[in-house]
Amino acid sequence: MDENSNRSFGALSRGQTRAALVAVILLALAGLWTLLPFLAAAGWAAVFAVSLWPWYVRCQARWPKQGRVLLPLGVTLLILLIFVLPLIMVATALAHDSADFVQFVQQSGAQGIPPPHILAQLPFGDQLVGWWQANLAQPGALSHLSILHGEGGRSSLDLGGRFLGAVLHRLLIIVFMLLIFFFMLRDGEGLARGLRVGIARAFGPAGEQVGEQIVQAIRGTVNGLVVVGLGEGVLMGAAYYVAGVPHPAILGLLTGLLSAIPLGAVVAYVAAAGLLAAAGEIGAAIAIGVLGSVVVFVADHFIRPVLIGGATRLPFLLVLLGIIGGIEAWGLIGIVLGPALMAALLLLWREWIGAQRGPLNPAVPDERMPPIGG
Repeated sequence: MDENSNRSFGALSRGQTRAALVAVILLALAGLWTLLPFLAAAGWAAVFAVSLWPWYVRCQARWPKQGRVLLPLGVTLLILLIFVLPLIMVATALAHDSADFVQFVQQSGAQGIPPPHILAQLPFGDQLVGWWQANLAQPGALSHLSILHGEGGRSSLDLGGRFLGAVLHRLLIIVFMLLIFFFMLRDGEGLARGLRVGIARAFGPAGEQVGEQIVQAIRGTVNGLVVVGLGEGVLMGAAYYVAGVPHPAILGLLTGLLSAIPLGAVVAYVAAAGLLAAAGEIGAAIAIGVLGSVVVFVADHFIRPVLIGGATRLPFLLVLLGIIGGIEAWGLIGIVLGPALMAALLLLWREWIGAQRGPLNPAVPDERMPPIGG
């Protein structure tokens, strides 16, 4: 093929350029639609890979000959041991606790729930006991709950089949997440280089810097919210079990989830202490309250500030809105994506208004502006 033919193929008219752009967009959408069942697995794999990448690079520098197979395989197994297996254990405990809860609701619906003794000792105790006797203590008082009859009239066998299908689906996502995570670690340098080149070609140097900010936001969110929250949930869940709190797995998971919100874990361990106090275990309730206060204080004032860093620290309202909105928009992975997106947007906003240097504000930041999260 001669030079003129090459030149003619290389030069596109305006209509051809638009047609090529439409074709590329349609091809990308078709590819995303094809990969739609695996996007959740790929998202979690990317979150773990981004969070662990600095540590993985140091390991790779120490063992350079193991970087193709053994090192990424070892880190993948480490993720399996640290995150996945505990989640499976918690899910098993949750299933057991949920079965006990359903049995409790069914028995309560048939027999009624007697008022706890501590209720009469509270302010307006007589009125509270009277309301409890009228609404909860009578047989059949809870019969309106759908959990007693099955959702939409379905039998318990149908609900059990749906539950088993959901569990198998989640296990499949975990398997593909670990597989994708392995290849992300193995080929991480090439992937990162390709992403930097693509972003730079599409958006210029400013886009590359914004991408770095988003990566830092994800890393800070995972380290400061998810990892610390997981630690709080495991620690307090073990304390609930030792203290004899009913359904310790559910309350431990609730503590870990709420710990992502500032002072959110307080609600969980106060509820656990209240359950113990209602059962007459005043000493255990006080111990749970004291231990929970110590754990939350140490996590919020010492561990999280070190892991998150000042660049991605968010005010309370943005953390709350990011987590709730992220879960609503993206599902469970929204716990990470929501606050990370809020952090990236807040960084861009502060650059736009001149509070700090960045792609949108190359000038020296105004020293009078308060720091993020202040």
